[in-house]
Amino acid sequence: MNPDLDRLHPYPFEKLAKLKAGVTGPAHLDSISLGIGEPKHPAPEFIKQVVADNLARLGNYPTTKGTDELREAISQWATKRFALAPGSLTAAHHIVPVNGTREGIFSLVQAVVDRSKAATVVSPNPFYQVYEGAAFLAGATPVYLACDGSNSFIPDFDAIDPQVWQQCQVLFLCSPGNPSGSVIPRATLVRVLELADEHDFIVASDECYTELYPDEANPPEGLLQTCAAIGRNDFARCVVFHSLSKRSNLPGLRSGFVAGDAHILEGFLKYRTYHGCAMPIHNQLASIAAWGDEEHVKENRRAYRAKFEAVVPILRQVMDVDFPDAGFYLWPQTPAGMNDEVFARELSAQQNVHVLPGRYLSRTVDGYNPGENRIRMALVAPLQECVEAAERIVAFVRANS
Repeated sequence: MNPDLDRLHPYPFEKLAKLKAGVTGPAHLDSISLGIGEPKHPAPEFIKQVVADNLARLGNYPTTKGTDELREAISQWATKRFALAPGSLTAAHHIVPVNGTREGIFSLVQAVVDRSKAATVVSPNPFYQVYEGAAFLAGATPVYLACDGSNSFIPDFDAIDPQVWQQCQVLFLCSPGNPSGSVIPRATLVRVLELADEHDFIVASDECYTELYPDEANPPEGLLQTCAAIGRNDFARCVVFHSLSKRSNLPGLRSGFVAGDAHILEGFLKYRTYHGCAMPIHNQLASIAAWGDEEHVKENRRAYRAKFEAVVPILRQVMDVDFPDAGFYLWPQTPAGMNDEVFARELSAQQNVHVLPGRYLSRTVDGYNPGENRIRMALVAPLQECVEAAERIVAFVRANS
């Protein structure tokens, strides 16, 4: 077996299941899960209909590159959404469809890491665990950049030892952040691009939460948008990841894309032809419909906005919690005297509400874990369930203070 498999950590939800082994919530309270970031809003009917109408395409092999029509739909959406120069993000050279961002992130790292020299993959901490796993299995060493309240949950890139950048081959960004919801501002993205040019590494921006934001007039900026704003229209050293899972409530469709630097994507596509992960054609057709419609996405944002507006004031009675810049998570500190694991286990036991300990999303570096004594709450349940969960959390904190 590949010895690097032994370097992989259990996923956070495996750790959570172990933490709560033997715990049974009160029978008179329905279970409410805020622990897993799986969208629960209904999938759009018109997209489901496209899948149903094209099941005959199960008889066709899909191509790894995807159909011209899908890549063109993605090109049109991204160009409009991120104010790109017309014709800069071409369907032919700058876009590769993937089966969700996890698969795309993992396979990109395998394709781009040069094992012939010392390689690091740098990521925020806390982080999406596939960044780390992809690094291990590509023969690279993960490096973790602390994200905490001292810097709005965004890494301080100028505080990083230059030696880290010298060995860096891939820098992961996550904006809006998981779990903080923080959006990286343009000035910081520009600085990251300067560092990438100076030290010759790839900037890989995970933007799967970018369409969930509170203010319709102020959508989060993406990395390619920053490139366009500064005239970097070849997107040199830049790739971004997008998905329909959160944007369109379609986690089971497994549909997303990687876009950016044409040279990087040429090699990535070559890797994927061997990887055997082409998107089924009926999924591609449904994806075209999804990328071409914004009304269902606006409704999705309205639903999340209503939940934040209802839940945050309730939780503020007992916790220091604020609205995120974007996304669907809350990332509060646990009350004094109760660590995140105890909070999560006892909340399940006493109130049948389930959240994720923050330490499960991060690593300890030099004795410091920026996820400790925080919890991640995903406001994915229906509005009334989210409100009831918040009220139970208030009761739980008061009972245990």
